[in-house]
Amino acid sequence: MPRLIVSVLLLAWVIRSFIFAPFNIPSGSMLPALYIGDYVMVSKWPYGFSRYSFPWGFPSFDGRIFSSLPERGDVVVFRAPGTEEDFIKRVVGLPGDTVEVQGGMLIVNGKPVPREQAGTFTMPISANSPCRVVAGATPMFGRTDGGASACLYPVYRETLPGGRSYQVIDQVSNPRGDDVAPIKVPGGHVFLMGDNRDDSLDSRFSVKEGGIGFVPIENLVGRAAFIFWSTDGTAEYAKPWTWFTALRGGRIASALDGQSQ
Repeated sequence: MPRLIVSVLLLAWVIRSFIFAPFNIPSGSMLPALYIGDYVMVSKWPYGFSRYSFPWGFPSFDGRIFSSLPERGDVVVFRAPGTEEDFIKRVVGLPGDTVEVQGGMLIVNGKPVPREQAGTFTMPISANSPCRVVAGATPMFGRTDGGASACLYPVYRETLPGGRSYQVIDQVSNPRGDDVAPIKVPGGHVFLMGDNRDDSLDSRFSVKEGGIGFVPIENLVGRAAFIFWSTDGTAEYAKPWTWFTALRGGRIASALDGQSQ
């Protein structure tokens, strides 16, 4: 029996280290692509491996082996600089890129990223997803196709250099995050942003400002691949049947390839 337990633990460590690992979404910074209560599967191999790839940080070493750059538009899980927490954001700038924001419009290497109005995003209101808006925005309410109460957000479609396309939420004109002077991404780092632009402390803000600043490639844990579970927040551990009544089944298997969101 002890050998079986050791074998199972070793297999779990290998899978979580080199193949896939789960990550749950704790905030609305990546709406509309990811809801609070989504669970995503993270591919561990696309960018190589660092000490942040391994459970409990073992083995610990500096740098990254089999290192590969992410692509603009990838949704990545990473260790936030200066913390012991893993976050999730979208890559919009690679090493050597110059990134700026003017009036909420993202500009990469001096060229505005095409942005088109895409109507309204309808988010079902649930226990873990209230109708949260940032300061200065007015909550808008509506109904889903099934008649459930929903929160409405204005959305836009961005298309990055290379063709990756996704939707972003822009709730208000926010000088703090909507205007960022041109800044060059240093070597070995990436520039990350949340899709819910006014509700994301990301690379637009330094660590001292509560953001993440430039993120070292070494800190990347992996690429978010797809949603494998989603809960509306009403489940209780002591009541297993609620695990399924709380399930948002329509979100399962949703891919995060940056193309269809």
